[in-house]
Amino acid sequence: MDRFEEMRVFVRIAERGSFSKAAEDLRIPRPTVTNLIKRMEARLGARLLERTTRQVRLTNDGEAHYRRCLRLLADLEEADGAFLDTAPKGLLRVNAQGTLARFFVMPGLPGFLERYPDIVLHLGEDDRLVDLVREGVDCVLRTGALQDSSLVGRQIALMPQVTVASPAYLARHGEPTRLEDLEGHRAVDYLSSATGRSIPLDFMVEGRNVQLRPRAVVSVTGAELYTGAALAGLGLIQVPRYRIERELAAGELRIVLPDMPPAPMPVSVLYPQNRQVSARVRVFTQWLAEVIAPAFAQTIPVR
Repeated sequence: MDRFEEMRVFVRIAERGSFSKAAEDLRIPRPTVTNLIKRMEARLGARLLERTTRQVRLTNDGEAHYRRCLRLLADLEEADGAFLDTAPKGLLRVNAQGTLARFFVMPGLPGFLERYPDIVLHLGEDDRLVDLVREGVDCVLRTGALQDSSLVGRQIALMPQVTVASPAYLARHGEPTRLEDLEGHRAVDYLSSATGRSIPLDFMVEGRNVQLRPRAVVSVTGAELYTGAALAGLGLIQVPRYRIERELAAGELRIVLPDMPPAPMPVSVLYPQNRQVSARVRVFTQWLAEVIAPAFAQTIPVR
């Protein structure tokens, strides 16, 4: 096994925090992984990893070597790509926000995999904060403001949102025409998966963002429950319009305060800031921008 392959094994152990998981990811025997690290530490004259019964951690020397390995492996991949003009290949691990994955990613995947037949995609669906390094995820597709300072990424679209309620709710409480009218209304609280706190309603008024918290009698943690609560007449909600086009067309939900919509929600692809972006992640991000941005009225230009 050459030095670059050793680096790949070491990097995977550091990111997964486990010899066994790294061996499984790379499809090599665990004893081979163990012996390789022993030889690497002996050759460098430094202890790179602290091993306990529960996890593997980088030492200070290991952290420095990990960052050097990331740079060298990224340079090698870029050099190979420049001279060989090869298409991206290998395993790509992606985690996507659930409704985005179902509405936009999954329908277009056959085209992506036809364009890049040597990429093997592992797609997970989740709304929670994902530890990309520890969980071995290459990138995540998320909506909203960046919550994790250890991540960087590319904004690929702005997603229009609307404020809606059911006809039955509006018949009972009246249809608001001004923000002041919301004092007598109810909202369904949506609890953030990142913070556990409820997210206020927000409205764009003459270029300003105004946040309000109408009284809520129910709180939820999932997108389907959120829409379901509005359909049941439990209060106002704010959602990306694409999620409720069917309900709007059927008259099951109605848009309120259309001249004061919520601010558009950013859609971004995120990855660890200390990791060089691979060719696989670059082409997947570009493809996502091509698929998602045109679906919304307000978009970020594809670059």
